[in-house]
Amino acid sequence: MHQVFTTARDGLYLPFLAPFYNNFAQPVGWFLFRLVIGGVLITYGWDKVVDPMALSGFVEGLGVSPGWLFSPLIAYTNFLGGLLIVLGLFTRPAALANAAMLLVTYWFHVTHPFGDVFLTQAGIDYLTANPDLLTAAGQQHLLPDGGAAFLNGPTGVQPKAELNSLFWAAGAAVIAALGGGAISLDAKMRKTF
Repeated sequence: MHQVFTTARDGLYLPFLAPFYNNFAQPVGWFLFRLVIGGVLITYGWDKVVDPMALSGFVEGLGVSPGWLFSPLIAYTNFLGGLLIVLGLFTRPAALANAAMLLVTYWFHVTHPFGDVFLTQAGIDYLTANPDLLTAAGQQHLLPDGGAAFLNGPTGVQPKAELNSLFWAAGAAVIAALGGGAISLDAKMRKTF
C-alpha cells in the first residue's frame, strides 16, 4: 500500500473533492510533513555529526554506557535517519529509531528539569546592574523571582522543552506507523518495512 490515506467519496459533504484529496492534498501533505520532521532531524543531527563524541559524557551521565558508542549513534540516528525520512527510503525503521531517541529526550527533560540554576546569581546581578537590557515590565516579572516564571511558567522554558520533545517524538512515531507514503522512494520499491 503506497497511499497512506484514502478518502471515500460517499463519506464527504462534497464528494467531487475525493480525487483532489486522494491524488494531491494527502500525498503532498504527507510528503511535506515528512520533509519538516526529517529536515529538523537533519539540522540537529548535523551539529552532532560534526563532533560525534560531544555527547559521550552526557549519555554516560544518564547511565548509558559506553558513551563512545552511543554518542555517535545518536548523531547518526538523527542525521541519517532524518535524511532517510525526507527521502522516504526505509522510512519506518528510520522514523522508529528517531521516535525512540526523542522519547528518551522527552524523559530526560521531565526527569532533569532546568531547575533554579538556569538564571544564576551572577546573571541576576548582571541584569540588576544593567536594567536597560530589560523592559520595565520584564524586569518586574523576572528579577523578583530569579527567573522561576521564565523557567517553569505556562510559557516557560521547561514546559517548552518537554512539549517540543514530545511533539517531535510523536511526529516521528506517526511516520513510523504510516510509512513513506505515495511520494517516497519506498513507494517505488517492491517491498517496504
